[in-house]
Amino acid sequence: MAIRIVTDSTCDLPQDVIKSLGITVIPLYINIGDQGFLDGVEISRLEFYTNLAQYPSHPTTGTPGTAAFIAAFDNLVDQGAEEIISIHISEELSATIDVARTAAREYKKARVIVRDSGQLSIGTGFQVELAARMADEGKSIDEIMVALDSLRSRTFVTAGLDTLEFLRRSGRMNRFMTGIGSLIQLKPILTMKDGRPGSDRVRTSIRAEKRLIALLEGYVPIERFALLHTNAQKKADEFKKKIEKYLPEGEIFSMDITPVIGAHLGPGAVGFAIVSKA
Repeated sequence: MAIRIVTDSTCDLPQDVIKSLGITVIPLYINIGDQGFLDGVEISRLEFYTNLAQYPSHPTTGTPGTAAFIAAFDNLVDQGAEEIISIHISEELSATIDVARTAAREYKKARVIVRDSGQLSIGTGFQVELAARMADEGKSIDEIMVALDSLRSRTFVTAGLDTLEFLRRSGRMNRFMTGIGSLIQLKPILTMKDGRPGSDRVRTSIRAEKRLIALLEGYVPIERFALLHTNAQKKADEFKKKIEKYLPEGEIFSMDITPVIGAHLGPGAVGFAIVSKA
């Protein structure tokens, strides 16, 4: 049966991968003042991060409605899809998957399976890419699901933030803790593993970098790796040089994180997504 893959704009996959595998991406929203922008469509990442600190009110993010999902499903059915797998950012971080589930329940023209990636950014993207490649190879839904379960359990995403300020502005962190962090210049490190968000804090950028490397070492040997940053390509490249000995052969993505996530992280964040072999 023809299987097609749907995801959302937080997956951070390169456009050439999305296009070559025929992946359908439903954009989330970035709201700046009274204007709403489709993520990855109506506002560039460079424009967003360049202006983030100067916006008069902090940007908010929003999920698409069920109509966007149903329209995407209809389009795929028109192209011959008989089954659809819809893979999205962790429900711990966004309501997107709840909307997708509602749309799937309402949809009657094809079987739609909605899957919580338990991840964000390329952590989700790795699952989307694998599902699309397996679908291209003619694998069944059951075979794809088994492979995705394995991949999810071996995926880890982390990022070291330059400041706590944007977490405070976005309302994603206790204001009292943010105040302490600002006072003693703590550098937050956010983590995501199998649907469980976590955090760590160190006092300097140097210690933050050492902590990121230590986290990476805990997942060696590595099967897949992607470098992540928020408008900090130079800083990310410098970090990559320090971890080269751990990196697998083959293609390594280097991605500017979508503004939907970056609105909470702020510019200058650097991190990675990895899939361990074990």
